[in-house]
Amino acid sequence: MSGVSDLRKWLGLAVLVGLTRAAGCLGGTAAGPDAGEPPPGALRVLFIGNSLTYVNDLPALVGAMADSLGVSRPFWSRTAAQPDYALEDHWTDQRTRDALSGSTWDIVAMQQGPSSLPENQANLREWSVRWAELIRSGQALPSLYMVWPESARRSAFAAVSEAYTTAAEAVDGILFPVGRAWLIAWAADPALPLYGPDGFHPSGMGTYLAALVIVDRLYEVELERLPASVRGRSGLVISLPDATRALLISAAREANRDWGR
Repeated sequence: MSGVSDLRKWLGLAVLVGLTRAAGCLGGTAAGPDAGEPPPGALRVLFIGNSLTYVNDLPALVGAMADSLGVSRPFWSRTAAQPDYALEDHWTDQRTRDALSGSTWDIVAMQQGPSSLPENQANLREWSVRWAELIRSGQALPSLYMVWPESARRSAFAAVSEAYTTAAEAVDGILFPVGRAWLIAWAADPALPLYGPDGFHPSGMGTYLAALVIVDRLYEVELERLPASVRGRSGLVISLPDATRALLISAAREANRDWGR
């Protein structure tokens, strides 16, 4: 697996959850909170996925964390997401193609469902490779945002991890091992409410942990400097006790160290 230092060199980069407002892009190609032109020197990231990306507006939370940590390259993102979409569906959706061609990106993060079954693993790999060719033609790095299975299928975590790891290796891209971070956090505290009410989409805490993984992967920062409450650029507020925040930070770091690319 590629080391964190390699990624940073390429980039040039030296249990209380409060949701005050439902946030996110509810389908379609959307600019979200980062509408307009990116600021000079911004790290530009396009997210291609479905509701596992837009519920709780993960990109906006990543941006808010980056803002609060004072990163050297501001985080700027857009999201192309539709309910229940796989990467194959995005391939024929002109809105996604327009999002990819509509700006110059540094990283494109791809995500679909858990993809734990053998045929779905093959599908994730095939379409990740197809998208990666387009992504690299625009001088961006492809990446995979590893998700998780439904709460009733926790035994499938290993298969989900294998699916996303294999796809990231196939495109020689970045891997954000969020599903692994969830497992590591649960090993420390099995009661953490990372799932939302439907047992599939993330809770605010689950999205917070996903954002930690991404920020830790992209920036060389001290995550401990994050404030007790983080307000996403789109209005989502997540507040955590100090001990819980420390546990999630540790889980994110361990996942990136042991599973990230």
